[in-house]
Amino acid sequence: MKSIKLLSSILLGAVLLSAEPPASTNAGKSATPGFDIGAMDKSVDPCTDFYTYACGTWMKNNPIPADRAIWGRFDELRERNLSVLRNILEQSPAGTQIGDAYAACMDEKGIESKGTAPIKPALDRIVALEDEQAVLAEIAYEHSLGYRPLFGFGSTQDYKDSSQVIAEVQQGGMGMPDRDYYLKDDARSVGLRKQYQEHVARMFVLLGDKMEIAAAKAKVVMEIETELAKGALERVKRREPVNVYHRMGVAELASISPTVDWPKYFAGAGAGTVKSLNVAEPEFFRNMDKVLNARSLEDWKTYLTWHMVHAEADMLPEAFVAEDFNFYGKTLSGAKEIQPRWKRCVENVDQALGEALGRQYVERTFGAKGKERTHQMVVALETALGKDIDELPWMTAETKKQAHVKLAAITNKIGYPEKWRDYSALKITRGDALGNFARARAFEYRRQLAKIGKPVDPLEWYMSPPTVNAYYDPQMNGINFPAGILQPPFYDNNMDDAVNFGGIGAVIGHELTHGFDDQGRQFDLKGNMRDWWTEQDGKEFEKRADCFVKQYGQFNAVGDVKLNGKLTLGENIADNGGLRIAYMALLQTLAGKKTKQIDGFTPEQRIFLGWAQVWCQNRTEQAARLRAILDPHSPGQWRVNGVMVNMPEFRSAFGCKVNQPMVSGNACRVW
Repeated sequence: MKSIKLLSSILLGAVLLSAEPPASTNAGKSATPGFDIGAMDKSVDPCTDFYTYACGTWMKNNPIPADRAIWGRFDELRERNLSVLRNILEQSPAGTQIGDAYAACMDEKGIESKGTAPIKPALDRIVALEDEQAVLAEIAYEHSLGYRPLFGFGSTQDYKDSSQVIAEVQQGGMGMPDRDYYLKDDARSVGLRKQYQEHVARMFVLLGDKMEIAAAKAKVVMEIETELAKGALERVKRREPVNVYHRMGVAELASISPTVDWPKYFAGAGAGTVKSLNVAEPEFFRNMDKVLNARSLEDWKTYLTWHMVHAEADMLPEAFVAEDFNFYGKTLSGAKEIQPRWKRCVENVDQALGEALGRQYVERTFGAKGKERTHQMVVALETALGKDIDELPWMTAETKKQAHVKLAAITNKIGYPEKWRDYSALKITRGDALGNFARARAFEYRRQLAKIGKPVDPLEWYMSPPTVNAYYDPQMNGINFPAGILQPPFYDNNMDDAVNFGGIGAVIGHELTHGFDDQGRQFDLKGNMRDWWTEQDGKEFEKRADCFVKQYGQFNAVGDVKLNGKLTLGENIADNGGLRIAYMALLQTLAGKKTKQIDGFTPEQRIFLGWAQVWCQNRTEQAARLRAILDPHSPGQWRVNGVMVNMPEFRSAFGCKVNQPMVSGNACRVW
């Protein structure tokens, strides 16, 4: 697969500038405004806690829905987009891929009547495995269908020759979200492992095993996955590009993991002959080889059975869906109820046929004016970032010159792809929900493998048009803003420039800044991993980045859990730099114009309010703990207050005094 690990997004994980309102849907009639004075809690001093000042009433009036673990302004927008997409899908006639895929997914009676029959051939194939080599052949076959037991295989851009696509193997094979869930010894982690093992056992019971046998099988799964976790690279270390780039010949990979006949594996996985590839985490494959030899044939059958039912749970009968939600939704995330089936089916169709569905979404929601205005704001933000680079007191002229070259080379993709993806080879059938999405998974896998050995397609997108997100890709040196995010609260035609610069402007700035964060700065204008910094400037950058690591590492994520300053470093740099250059762009836009207060606030105040209200949110404790481990983004509170304490412009706008909480005596700044 395209190596998502280096894509830096506004969420975990882009903005819709709708020039016209969406076509009528069964969503709510009124759009959420980009800035809502009624969301504020003016009883709070903005210089004490700006986040609560800007969002306090919104948080009180918007409790987390029962089917959510997190509820925020992003989620409001996602809900509106889901309703637009639902309307499109329900109006799609029989014989259309998106219409048939949605109808099959919504056919709960049909899914119940089939029971586990749709996965029986796969389960029977696993049961019939006769030896270790058959296990490895099965893993290769499952990979060819887009499943990911044991490890991951796909394609990625070569870090040192970004014009080419190469094969890649990555760590994987674990059912819990991160290696730390298997290895940490605190009471909460121990409890979660027990609950996970019980969940696995209940899934085996649903497959027909008696509880005693199911419990024994779950123990085997936990043991294998724990051993795999021991060789996995920590999440923070995986953020460092050099730690996940190890181009090798197949013979060298075989010396690390000799149990696998790699040429045979590549052929079985559908890749044909592979001569060299990126082995993202060599230590994982060394350890994996030991795990392969340490477990019995029956153990591997158990492991593969679990991962097959786990992968297909959402398209199996309700008992499987409920049990899957019980652990992943309720226990891990804190949601009380599963989302309505229509929402899950919309999301499944978007994942499987994103550009086919997205094309119709764009036709209904994204006008030419929206694309034009987004482009204008991008130009304004790029100009501001260029000015910011010129004014940096710590960077030498030599590195500034290279930074300008890279900035000028950044490509902008707005709204939707220039070239739509062709899904004609994908078979979609009404009445075959599991088969449809299994074939879609295999279709995408084959599409990714077909890139190996070929030039990179500069027009490709890695998010579908309805996605509420944005990203910067250092290997493409490009920023992408899908249509799904270009609407309130990020951009509103009825709002003043200040609020829009605080929303979409700061998001654009965020993504541009990613080209120069701790990861992005390691890639040059062509997307190659190359150090274009002088040694002196590199040290100056690291010193300033370390300020953010220490600062955010003191912020509370939830309870006794602190934010991981190293994990969130790139996003924190982008938040701080993005809002700063959005502020600069706003001042340039307003230069020479007569401004006035709106709702009692100056433009210099409203840009900060615009940014803050994008991040209004409520989280369950479980979700907050989960995100503290997995998410490279800080929670909403610190995406707001963490930035404000570092900006003298905020202090000036709201008249904050030196000793107040929103003023830092040791403000951090890179850009």
